[in-house]
Amino acid sequence: MGVTLGIDIGTSGTKTLAIDATGAILASASAEYRCDYPRPGWSEQDPELWWQATRSTVKAVIAKAGLKPGDVTGIGLSGQMHGSVFLDANGKVIRPALLWNDQRTAAECAEIEARAGGREALVRMVGNIALTGFTAPKVLWLRNHEPENWAKVRQVLLPKDYVRYRLTGTYATEVSDASGTLLLDVANRRWSKELLAKLDLDPALLPPCFESFEVSAQVSTIGAEATGLLVGTPVVGGGGDQPAGAVGNGIVRPGAVSATMGTSGVVFAHTSEPGFDPLGRLQRGCHAVPGAWHVMGVVLSAGGSFQWYRNNVGQSEVEAAKARGVDPYFLLTDEAALAGPGAEGLFFLPYLTGERTPHFDPDAKGAWIGLTVRHGRPHLIRAVLEGATYAMRDSLELIREMGVTLTEIRLSGGGARNALWKQIQADIYGQDVCTINASEGPAFGVALLAQVGTGGFSSVPEACDATIRVVETTPKDAKVASFYDRAYPIYRGLYVDLKASFKAMGELANG
Repeated sequence: MGVTLGIDIGTSGTKTLAIDATGAILASASAEYRCDYPRPGWSEQDPELWWQATRSTVKAVIAKAGLKPGDVTGIGLSGQMHGSVFLDANGKVIRPALLWNDQRTAAECAEIEARAGGREALVRMVGNIALTGFTAPKVLWLRNHEPENWAKVRQVLLPKDYVRYRLTGTYATEVSDASGTLLLDVANRRWSKELLAKLDLDPALLPPCFESFEVSAQVSTIGAEATGLLVGTPVVGGGGDQPAGAVGNGIVRPGAVSATMGTSGVVFAHTSEPGFDPLGRLQRGCHAVPGAWHVMGVVLSAGGSFQWYRNNVGQSEVEAAKARGVDPYFLLTDEAALAGPGAEGLFFLPYLTGERTPHFDPDAKGAWIGLTVRHGRPHLIRAVLEGATYAMRDSLELIREMGVTLTEIRLSGGGARNALWKQIQADIYGQDVCTINASEGPAFGVALLAQVGTGGFSSVPEACDATIRVVETTPKDAKVASFYDRAYPIYRGLYVDLKASFKAMGELANG
C-alpha cells in the first residue's frame, strides 16, 4: 500500500493531507480564500480559488512529507456540498458558483415541487424535499434569471468535481455528493431521469456518477504539471464533505452518529436502507459506503456563528491571540466559561444565513434574545456556543424520533477541539460525547477512500476499523443537562414566535 492524498474543498479554505497505509498522517497543508455575498442571502465563490488552493496545498504536502510524485498512489476529493459550477462548451466557468448556503432560490424550490407533482412525489423520486441550498434550484435560478448565461451552460459540476476536472480533464461525480443535488434517485443510486424530464433538464448537463471508492479518473499531464503529481495517478470518486467526514469519523455502521461543528453544523447517521419520510424532515442521501445510506440534519451557521462573532465582535481577542501566538477561539471560549450554563437567560439564534433543519426557512435571522444590563461579553459568547448546539440538538431529536439507532455521538470540527464546547454539547445533547484519534474529517475520509480504491483495504469499514479509535469521552453533567432540558423548549419556541417578523425583516433588507 502506498501514500494517498485527501483534498477537501471547503467554504473558507482547502485542506490537503497525505496518509500512509496505516492511516498515519504524514503531512497536511491548508489555504484560505474568500466568499462573496453580493446581495443579502446570496453566497458565491470563484472556482478558480479552489483550484489555486489545491495546487498550493498539494505541492506543500508533497514537500513537507518528502514525497516523490510516484509515492502517491491515489487521491480522494471531498468538498462543500450542493454548490453549482456552470461550465461552457470549452470547460470554462461561466459565472461564480452558487454555494450551499445561498438562499436566493425559494421560488425555484416551489417550482420544482409543483413540476414534480407535490412534495411527497418529489421525496419518492429523489429522497428529499426541495431546499434552497440544493443544486437543482440553483440550476433553475440560472435558467430563470440569467438566460444569457444559461444558454452557454454545457456542464454542471459540484465544487470538488470541478477540481477533479482541473486535475484530470474528466467530468465525473459520485453518489454521496450527487445526493445533495436533488437530481439523484437516492434509493437506486443514479440520476433521476424522471425528475430531470419534469424539470426539462438535459441529462447531458450532469457528469457520470461513481461509487465513492471507485477510480473515476487519472491525473492528466496538465494536472501533473500544476501539482507535481505523477501523470496517471488514480483519483477515486471521493465524497461530499459530510459523508466523507463520516468516513473519517468511522460512521460506517448503524449506532455511531457524528456531530460536526464546521462552518455549518451537521448531525449524520448511517442507515442500511434509503428510508422514506414524506415530510422530508432530514436530508437523506447515499453514503460513501457502498450499499449504505445516511440521514443528516444541517445547521447552516453553527461554527459559522462563532466565526462571525470572532470576525465582527471579537477583534480584541484576535489581536491578543496574535500577540500571544494562540488561537483566538480559545481566548473567546475562556471568556465564555466565565458565564454559567444558560448565560443568565440569554439565547442566541444561529440563523445568520437562514436555516435548513428543522425549519427549511431562508428568511430566518440570527438574534440574541433576553439581553439585560447584567449581560456582558462572556454571556454573549456563551450564548453563541449554546445556540449553535441547541440547533444541532434539533437534528438529533428528529433522528431519535425516526427510530435511527444512536448509541454513540462522535464530535468533530471546531466543536471537538475545545473542552468547554465539548461539555456544552454533552450537556445539551443529554448524552456522553466522544472524540477519536483522527481529527481531519473529510480530507482524512477521502484519503481512506483512496486507499480502498487502490487496493489498500478491501472495504471502507475495514479501512476505518484499522485506522480509527475513540480516544476521549466527555460525560454529560446530569444537573446541567437537566437545566438545558428545561431551556431547550424555550429556544425552540423563539423561532416560532419570530418567524413572521423574520420575513418582514428580509423584505426591509431587500428594499
